[in-house]
Amino acid sequence: MLTFQQFNLIVKGKLVQLVQPLPIVHLLTDSRKLSQPAGTVFFAIRGKWNDGHEYLAQLYSLGVRRFVVEEQTNAEELKQQYPEADIVQVPHSLEALQALAEWHRTQFQIPVIGVTGSNGKTIVKEWLAQLLSPDELVLKSPRSYNSQLGVPLSVWQLNSNHSLAIFEAGISLPGEMEKLQPIIQPTLGIFTNIGSAHDEGFTSREQKLEEKLKFFTAVDLLFYCSDYEQLHEAVQAKGIPAFTWSRKQKADLTIASTTTAGYKTIIVFGYQGQKQRLALPFVDEASIENALHCLAVLLYRKVPLSEIQDRLEKLQPVAMRLEIKEAINGCYLIDDTYNNDLAGLNIALDLLASQPQRSNHTLILSDLLESGLPEKDLYASVAELVQMHKVSRVIGIGVTISKYSNMFGSSSFFYENTAAFLNQFNTDSFRDEVILVKGARVFEFEKIVQAFQQKVHGTVLEVNLDALVHNLNYYRSRLAPDTKLMVMVKAFAYGSGSFEVANLLQFHRVDYLAVAYADEGVLLREHGITLPVMVMNPSPDSFAKTRHYNLEPEIYSLEQLRAFLEQLPDDAPAKIHLKMDTGMHRLGFVAEDFDELFELLKQHRQVKVVSTFSHLAGADEAVYNDFSYQQIKNFQSLATEIEARLGYKVIKHILNSAGIIRFPEHQLDMVRLGIGLYGVEATGADQDALRAVSMLKTTVSQVKSIKQGETVGYSRRGIADTDRTTATIAIGYADGYDRRFSTGVGEVIINGRKAPIIGNVCMDMCMVDVTGIEVKAGDEAIVFGPQLTLVDLAKRIGTIPYELLTNVSARVKRVFYTE
Repeated sequence: MLTFQQFNLIVKGKLVQLVQPLPIVHLLTDSRKLSQPAGTVFFAIRGKWNDGHEYLAQLYSLGVRRFVVEEQTNAEELKQQYPEADIVQVPHSLEALQALAEWHRTQFQIPVIGVTGSNGKTIVKEWLAQLLSPDELVLKSPRSYNSQLGVPLSVWQLNSNHSLAIFEAGISLPGEMEKLQPIIQPTLGIFTNIGSAHDEGFTSREQKLEEKLKFFTAVDLLFYCSDYEQLHEAVQAKGIPAFTWSRKQKADLTIASTTTAGYKTIIVFGYQGQKQRLALPFVDEASIENALHCLAVLLYRKVPLSEIQDRLEKLQPVAMRLEIKEAINGCYLIDDTYNNDLAGLNIALDLLASQPQRSNHTLILSDLLESGLPEKDLYASVAELVQMHKVSRVIGIGVTISKYSNMFGSSSFFYENTAAFLNQFNTDSFRDEVILVKGARVFEFEKIVQAFQQKVHGTVLEVNLDALVHNLNYYRSRLAPDTKLMVMVKAFAYGSGSFEVANLLQFHRVDYLAVAYADEGVLLREHGITLPVMVMNPSPDSFAKTRHYNLEPEIYSLEQLRAFLEQLPDDAPAKIHLKMDTGMHRLGFVAEDFDELFELLKQHRQVKVVSTFSHLAGADEAVYNDFSYQQIKNFQSLATEIEARLGYKVIKHILNSAGIIRFPEHQLDMVRLGIGLYGVEATGADQDALRAVSMLKTTVSQVKSIKQGETVGYSRRGIADTDRTTATIAIGYADGYDRRFSTGVGEVIINGRKAPIIGNVCMDMCMVDVTGIEVKAGDEAIVFGPQLTLVDLAKRIGTIPYELLTNVSARVKRVFYTE
């Protein structure tokens, strides 16, 4: 085992302190994901959004005793603060992590397949792991761990039991692949394709291709499709040994034809002078291309054709995301089916541990297959992970995990297979908890997910938590280092789900949350949210709730302040926020109120003013710049007087999402992020920098053929000018789909094509014109999302994206996912 002293020699650091030269087992880069302090080394990385050095004290208190810090830290102070810790100082902690992983890779002389390209990397990696697992003990990088940080964490999982590894590498800037190549050191390579992904980080497509090919400078063989002419020419020019496949020209593997037969694609191909035939269990073009990459590797490895066919038929679509769903009896379900390697389990357990909305956490876990570890060691590691993540109950499914039931404690239950569990499934046994479902594909855990899910109609609002974090970090990048961030989660987090979004924001350490009404704040507290919460529109009858749940009311008038003080018990401490009216003329104090305002506060010194703020009336439009600047000037003047009268400093804030972009010089102490978090840049100038967070989907209930002159829907507003095909979809104005989208104003996307609304939108459904589109009952219809944006839809009916988002009914099921 590698000791900390040996590690220091590898990374060429400065050994600040060596107390106990114990072995290194676990690498940690995110303080929130600590599960096993013993044997953990924490790399304090100064990143774009966070500085790991800020969490040294917290981790030390939790038992971590090995730290890698950067040179800017004071060595003597570190020794005084952490007398029991081993500490190494390096120029850059991320580079030290990469150096460690590079050293670790050199300890293993096994085949390593490296995968890169613009699209399909993760799917090819996952499918290859499935296809090669009968022959090899395969290690694969978990999920899409293909970054400068993810790759070294993936390679660190290599151990002596593995006979083959598959790692993916992704880059977004020049120079990055040169760091990843020596960490992975691929012996075989796959270049999936070259497209537009991450073009913005390079001066040209040629430069991006050149950078990606640096991954394969030392491979024995590179697999790729020679139909990508630019890629083919570059590989040939560099003389990289290659195995090519093509549908257009002669190659090592030549695809003669592809034909669709039901839900399969029949391919006829030539290889080593023989014509062969195979069936792929997919019909979409992306899956066919990904499968052909895998076929090339299997043929190269001399897997018999009959065996290849058998393995291909067992391929399953890869679950590219981990979903959080509402479930029965007040439960939440984390759906991570079809992904059950040990590294993936640790990631999923991190997510489970970060869900405070329910105190009880249950893990439903199948046998872990192809781990590369002896059974006893594997399940001992699983049991240790479960214990460290404070899982309340384990339900093990499978013959192998059941053999080691004694490792998991008394609050555990085991079943030989999924059917045995479902036969004894009792809904009353699961209530007010978070349940992680994680299983190998052969266990068909989708049946368990179906048993737990709430029975709701087919309309779903999908919320992309990765996109939300991206948008959060984008706005953070626009802030000065000391500027605090308040995030608006009012109106059900703009329709996205208040406590689910709030929980993510808490995990990512925002400073404040804001809600409209006290009941919204109460709901957050009841779901484990501990961040400070400002209530923007509290009523006098809610003041008791704000005290009981440690919520902080906005006070905007003398009448409201008197009502608050009248209900305040003697000497009871309280925190409030003072709203100033600087020109919005909606709510807020004006200068004429100050004498009485501060006299009341003087009489109740237990009341602390936490912040003072105002609201810009026209921050999103340049035409109102002069007015906005006047508002800011007025507010600064009022805030100065407030602090002078109080005798202490308060947090000052006036910028909203649009203001963050347009008036960055006036961030003051804090800014308030609202609609921008949810993917709508209010000014329109930086819309491309944000990612769509929400996608509203529904299903086709029925398809009909109607004749020319027939009508569709209420009031006969939909008239067929020719013979038409219509589809009824399961969404209406009761779900929040506005009636103004009637008669062709609105449209949805079905099977990649736009279908306009025909007739009036009904309460629970509406009809769309699908003439010329292949549609059947059960097909998915996208109401809004990246292809049909909220901004575009709002313009069509003369409203704003806020309204469309917040109108999505509570009866529409929310599904939260991370990729």
